[in-house]
Amino acid sequence: MNKIISAIEKFVDGDFVITTKRKKKPEHKPITHHEKTIEERWAIWHDTDGVEAFKIVYKAASVAICLIMITILLITVSFLPAFGNPDNPVNNEVSQRYIEKGLEETGAVNIVSGMILDYRAFDTLGESTVLFAAASSVMMLMRKEKKGKEITDKFSPKRDPIVKIVAKFIIPVLLVFGIYIVLNGHLSPGGGFSGGAIMGAALILYSSAFGYKNIKKVVTEKFVRNVTFFSLIFYACAKSYSFYCGSHHLETGIPLGTPGAILSSGLILPLNIAVGLVVTCTMYSFYSLFSKGEI
Repeated sequence: MNKIISAIEKFVDGDFVITTKRKKKPEHKPITHHEKTIEERWAIWHDTDGVEAFKIVYKAASVAICLIMITILLITVSFLPAFGNPDNPVNNEVSQRYIEKGLEETGAVNIVSGMILDYRAFDTLGESTVLFAAASSVMMLMRKEKKGKEITDKFSPKRDPIVKIVAKFIIPVLLVFGIYIVLNGHLSPGGGFSGGAIMGAALILYSSAFGYKNIKKVVTEKFVRNVTFFSLIFYACAKSYSFYCGSHHLETGIPLGTPGAILSSGLILPLNIAVGLVVTCTMYSFYSLFSKGEI
């Protein structure tokens, strides 16, 4: 009661001031939790459940593709004539055309080369592309990283002096013989595949006998890549021109030459060279990648 009276007296005298005390507002704290975006959810799923899901899908797709291929092959085989049936034709019209008209239409004395590089040149382009794709796949899977790369010569086998001496005589013979088989593939048994295999074996022998550093002075990764690429491009362009002219019944303008001469058979000789280079580079690439992890 006394406090009330004292407050009234102060108010009358003008000494009383009304004040209000307010509680301090709590400080605004930023909200740390937020809704995850689609990218964040995808990253989390990819690092956790995505790996297992990919393995399951990969296995299922592999099995499905194998079953589809097996089914297609079985259906194809079911249409083949019965083995040993006396009514089966000895020579069908396709092989008969190769034998009777091969020399006249391709200019190649070797009927096999005329068949695979003229009549069935598109199939041979597919085979060369398969080699290129196989080499590229092996390179992606087995090549070493640039950082922390091991010194390949340190882990190479010890090179015997006898091996070096013998290799000096064998390697030139292999290279010359391989080139001969490639260049004479339209005249005699041989061609790009067999000649390229021999030249690839010569490069492998040189690398094994004289070391990786010596062969890398010439046969580098860039060299192998460029040779393979330009060989396939030349093959594709040359035969695309031939296919286009043939489908429109036009003359290609490429002379077949005299059968039996080295410069004959039209495009077969340069195509043999292109195939030989692809096979050579692919063989050496496989050896180098499997043994050293790089070219």
